[in-house]
Amino acid sequence: MTPSTSTTAPAAARPDAPWSHPADSVAADLGTDTTTGLSAASAAERLAADGPNELPSTPPPPAWKRFLAQFNDPLVYLLILAIAISAVAWVLEGAHGVPVDSLVILAVITLNAILGFAQESKAADAVAALSAMTKASSTVLRDGNRVVVPSAELVVGDILVLGEGDQVGADARLLSAASLRVVESSLTGEADAVTKTVEATAADADLADRTSMVYRGTSVAQGTGRAVVTATGAGTEMGAIATMLDAVEEEATPLQEEIHQISKMLGIIVVVIALVVVGTLLLLAEDRSSDTFIHALLLGVSLAVAAVPEGLPAILSVVLALGVQRMALHKAVVKKLTSVETLGSASVICSDKTGTLTRSEMTIQEVVTAAGTTVVTGIGYRPEGNVAPDADRDGQPDAEPLAGSLRDEVTVVLSGGAMASDAELTVDDGVWSVVGDPTEGAFLVAERKLGTEGSREGRFARVGEVPFTSERKLMSVLYTDAKHSTTILVSKGAPDVLLERCTQVREGDPVEGTDEGVDHAGGHAAPLTDEVRAAFTGHIADMSGRALRTLGVGYRVLTEDEAREVAAAQGGDADFSHLEKDLVLAGVVGIIDPPRPEAAVAVAEAHRAGIRVLMITGDHPATAGRIAADLGIAERGARVVTGRELSAMDDAELSAAVAEANVYARVAPEHKMRIVEALKSQGHTVSMTGDGVNDAPALRAADIGVAMGITGTQVTKEAATMVLADDNFATIVAAVREGRRIFDNIKKFLRFLLSSNMGEVLTVFTGVVLAGVIGLSDHSTSGVVLPLVATQILWINLVTDSGPALAMGVDPSVEDVMARSPRKPEDRVVDARMWGGVLLVGAVMAIATLTTLDLFLPGGVIEIAGVSVDDLDTARTAAFTTLVFAQLFNTLNSRSETVSAFSHLFVNRWLWGSIALAIVLQIAVVEVPFLQAAFSTAPLDAMHWVVVVAMASLVLWIDEIRKAIARARA
Repeated sequence: MTPSTSTTAPAAARPDAPWSHPADSVAADLGTDTTTGLSAASAAERLAADGPNELPSTPPPPAWKRFLAQFNDPLVYLLILAIAISAVAWVLEGAHGVPVDSLVILAVITLNAILGFAQESKAADAVAALSAMTKASSTVLRDGNRVVVPSAELVVGDILVLGEGDQVGADARLLSAASLRVVESSLTGEADAVTKTVEATAADADLADRTSMVYRGTSVAQGTGRAVVTATGAGTEMGAIATMLDAVEEEATPLQEEIHQISKMLGIIVVVIALVVVGTLLLLAEDRSSDTFIHALLLGVSLAVAAVPEGLPAILSVVLALGVQRMALHKAVVKKLTSVETLGSASVICSDKTGTLTRSEMTIQEVVTAAGTTVVTGIGYRPEGNVAPDADRDGQPDAEPLAGSLRDEVTVVLSGGAMASDAELTVDDGVWSVVGDPTEGAFLVAERKLGTEGSREGRFARVGEVPFTSERKLMSVLYTDAKHSTTILVSKGAPDVLLERCTQVREGDPVEGTDEGVDHAGGHAAPLTDEVRAAFTGHIADMSGRALRTLGVGYRVLTEDEAREVAAAQGGDADFSHLEKDLVLAGVVGIIDPPRPEAAVAVAEAHRAGIRVLMITGDHPATAGRIAADLGIAERGARVVTGRELSAMDDAELSAAVAEANVYARVAPEHKMRIVEALKSQGHTVSMTGDGVNDAPALRAADIGVAMGITGTQVTKEAATMVLADDNFATIVAAVREGRRIFDNIKKFLRFLLSSNMGEVLTVFTGVVLAGVIGLSDHSTSGVVLPLVATQILWINLVTDSGPALAMGVDPSVEDVMARSPRKPEDRVVDARMWGGVLLVGAVMAIATLTTLDLFLPGGVIEIAGVSVDDLDTARTAAFTTLVFAQLFNTLNSRSETVSAFSHLFVNRWLWGSIALAIVLQIAVVEVPFLQAAFSTAPLDAMHWVVVVAMASLVLWIDEIRKAIARARA
């Protein structure tokens, strides 16, 4: 092809619909030379002008904004208010020393923010690392030389050099194509490779019919070609789909919404209580001096600190982060911490078929020849399995080995199909893969299973071919046979097309058979009678009905004149299609993309957990129905809804369809989004899995999108909230299990934090209200006295809210989390049942604490000689320690609402370690002098400690009674 323009000419106006224009004119319009490509300088100029060849995406917020976002929480707002009140109180008291309360609370919320920021950054880094592993490169012509450049550096006008196995880096108009076939499933959902040609197509041709174009994100399955880049980045078809994501709004996860509501409710409650109590004290106080006002402010701070579980944001972040790390170990990379719980709440998983539920490895399962039917066992590209007769056609191999005429015929079919192929079967570190068309690779694998692949080595030499086209539905190759000094033609294609060109049928040697492949010696060909033709047609219909893709294989020996014609045309572009006649039918094969074996187990586990699994694919309805039945997604013969049907449905009809149908075929991206939205409107929490660009909008629209890490495209990974590093559907079920366990643990520490903080609130509130009854008023000079001081309450929260609560966040599952139905979106994390338990435990804590205070303080309800003689600091220390120990007992209660605390008592070593540490720290606060000064404590004797432990244990015993009653009622 002659140069169309200078290598340094600037790009002119880009043509509309380049697939409809001649290739030369497109290259000329783009200012490129089709033989030498762009110069390096011109490419650099265009890259600087147009920007990198990257898909559009929202830039991530800067680090400082992500850090500040950690403070955007009602709980944090309330603590900031507590800091301000404490600081004002400190100033009014004379600003002596340092404002300990304010500084400690500030340190807590700052540490919470740092922790949340660090953990979310860690998850983002993991996804970025995975994305970096999949950076693509492309081969282009620059200054007349072939060079490999990052696909991100491709520019409009670049000449792409395409070969088998290459990823297409940008949209491009073909300049040349030799047997070029491209897999476009990631863009169109079509599983079969598409034949590409240089000829222009209609300007209004659908995307899948633009055979003169190659598109970013697709891959070359066969052949070679060259193409001029017509669009990069956002201008590509993949970029156009990516822009659809901007129209989908992200919603808060169920966990985010629930925690937000709890935070808001706690904030309102504590503000109301604090205002009422503080206002009442100020109104009723006889002495309204500044000292009284300061103590009232301190009371408000105490109530705020007591009511707000300030450890909740940090503990929630840590528990979710630990869950993310566990999922990463199992090949599931979560991009956002709160998405973990959402996946655990999933009630529907919508999955693509190709590569997700199936292996994306075409496999021959059945071979039909004149002598009978043969089954091929084993799945995938690893050549492990047997080729055995199947006399009763039940799909199971017979006990007898493959022999005689049947073996001869099967050998000819498999070796013939392998010869009529451009694919290669390779192995790297024990992993088998196919370079080229997956269907052609299936013949190579089956031939290896038969053990005859070596018989062709050194015997056959390829001398020509007739490429496959979608119109012909047939391809042929020509070989010289050194053993017989002949030239043969081997054809492979659609069985109906091949049968029309066949006049004979291969009949194998009934005595010994042969492993020599396509061998015409011995006269093993008989007339293809109407009866035999009808029998083959029936077998083909049967295999098609079982969703097997059928291909026929035929051959013939060329005449001497035809052989000379082929030899004379070697090296040219001669058309040998006229030789595809009078063929000998070798047989027909049935091929399927087999389901992943672990996918069936995962589907069954999902069903056990009450989760529906939907298959949504662009493949043929029969194939989709067969795979769905094999995996247990749907019953055999169940309804398969097609994209055409979906387009004709209104919203009501669609809602009815998604309520019953589990399999959808021939769907487009907009159909997937409608399905997801219909499911969500029915109250489902929807997870969508996929790997192709056509899945991306639905992934973003779903409650949680799951992208494939190996085969997934960049836009899909960006749209998803979780990436599967192993592309394994079973990993999703493992993530669901982990999500449910995490949710259970979140409920555990919420139950613990809320009930413990409720105990603190009721202790402070009731202690002030009943100060005169329990003897507190006798120890006040201003009329206002607290049962616990603010620093003691803060200490309780730091000691019990952090270690024990965090340990409960990693508690092993006590029950089978997959044996229950998914949590409904309207179900609250903290429901009425939990609130009842929280109030009960909080009340018991307050009663035990104030009873201890009253017991040791003179002038109260309980007066025991020799016991009720302590000063305020000692009695308050005993009450303070009782509340701490009561919360430690509460850690055992909170592991379940109904299961006894003594069940699986010692399975969580982290919990027992945190309890032991808290006990040691509390003893230190009580007994170490400098800590006594900091926290207003006094030493306790043995009697005090016995009473403290006994009173604190009431929390455990009373809650055990409640659980026993609940179990009896259940």
